[in-house]
Amino acid sequence: MTSASHKGLTAFHAGQAAEHCVARHYERRGYVSEARRWRCPSGEVDLIARDGGRTVFIEVKKARDHAAAAARIAPAQARRIMAAALDYLDATGRGADSEMRFDVALVDGTGRVEIVENAFMA
Repeated sequence: MTSASHKGLTAFHAGQAAEHCVARHYERRGYVSEARRWRCPSGEVDLIARDGGRTVFIEVKKARDHAAAAARIAPAQARRIMAAALDYLDATGRGADSEMRFDVALVDGTGRVEIVENAFMA
């Protein structure tokens, strides 16, 4: 295995662990998990959960600290996530007029989770 492929595999597993940690965080708060790594032609959503009648789309970012994780979210990525969310709502028959929220879950190097609710709102 090359050094680059080893780093890529390590990053992949670290990302999966961060997503699992965030999913547990939401479940402990009473949310119901609906999907992980939901993909469509518009993009991907890391986690999708329900909070009563609201669908919550969650982007997970992991880095050495929360500030570095937050810096990894580009406007183009936020647009792709929002487009994928609309595709998800359409695919589930809920429609774009459904109550929804976009959160970003920041995970630091120690596994500590910080949730930024309504992260894509202007």
